[in-house]
Amino acid sequence: MVILIVASNPELSRIWARHLERLGHDTVVVHAQEEAVTFLRLNRVDVIVLDLMLEEGSAIAVADFASYRAPDAKVVFVTNTTFFSDGSIFNHIPNAAAMVPEQTPPSDLAAIVEYHGRAS
Repeated sequence: MVILIVASNPELSRIWARHLERLGHDTVVVHAQEEAVTFLRLNRVDVIVLDLMLEEGSAIAVADFASYRAPDAKVVFVTNTTFFSDGSIFNHIPNAAAMVPEQTPPSDLAAIVEYHGRAS
């Protein structure tokens, strides 16, 4: 399974990547919208772990581009805010599979990613 992690926090994204790699998945970590879009143009992905509050660019734009370029890829949003806490993100982003708090234990996030990756 190929997993693209798009997150502003380099430390946290490395922790997530290590957990996913231990499960045998290929992971690529980028930190901005432009890097994510470039990767999606050139590569196949199964799951995107996406920081909802990217510092550089828009997570919504990344998810939107992925729905066009990689329509089978599931997006697992990670957030440290209550924005979209009402679940409305699932109404706006057709490839959204889950939304979890940033404080979610990395092993739990890895299990969520695996689940949605197998479903895609």
